[in-house]
Amino acid sequence: MHFFSDPRPKKIVILCGHPDKGRTFTGELTLLYETAARAAGHEVKRFNLYDMRFDPILHQGYKVIQELEPDLLKFQEAVRWCDHFVILYPVWWSSMPALLKGLFDRAWLPGFAYNMRKNKQGTPALGWRKRLKGKTARVVVVSGTQPFFIWLLFGDYTNEIKRAVLWFAGFKVKMSRFGPNEIAPEWKKNEWRKKVALLGKLGE
Repeated sequence: MHFFSDPRPKKIVILCGHPDKGRTFTGELTLLYETAARAAGHEVKRFNLYDMRFDPILHQGYKVIQELEPDLLKFQEAVRWCDHFVILYPVWWSSMPALLKGLFDRAWLPGFAYNMRKNKQGTPALGWRKRLKGKTARVVVVSGTQPFFIWLLFGDYTNEIKRAVLWFAGFKVKMSRFGPNEIAPEWKKNEWRKKVALLGKLGE
């Protein structure tokens, strides 16, 4: 039984979260997922972090909401549209790349991803509304170190995106962790390639 088993075609947004436009294993896995998903009849919209143009810095925090650039508006629109959101990125310093974090800092806004609850007087109350509830997500992380050793030394290095970003907004999330990709033999990488292609085919 697969986590998101559903025989119907899905509306899928894929985000390649590697800042490098050159050949990367993350980019290769992204293409494998996309190709398999399209071949299976899923409707796919793909975003590449390296192609998107936006300021990743919150210069005044959330005191002043910066005007969203066209690429961020298109990204938000696609996330609203999708049934399933797939993010693939490399692990750097036990976290996501800074540019990817900047994308969520800028786009994951109140009114889009969530709303904090308020009482009748307009002051903050307990809890929040998950505005993207009902959607699923798959996060594929590629690391240069064995994932278990990263977890053993530094804790859950995917918790930020899994819970603080996606779950907080309402997504039901599943993780795939591959590593160490830099020294893995080709047979092992082929196993990972096959797993990602299968996920694309199933829309998971």
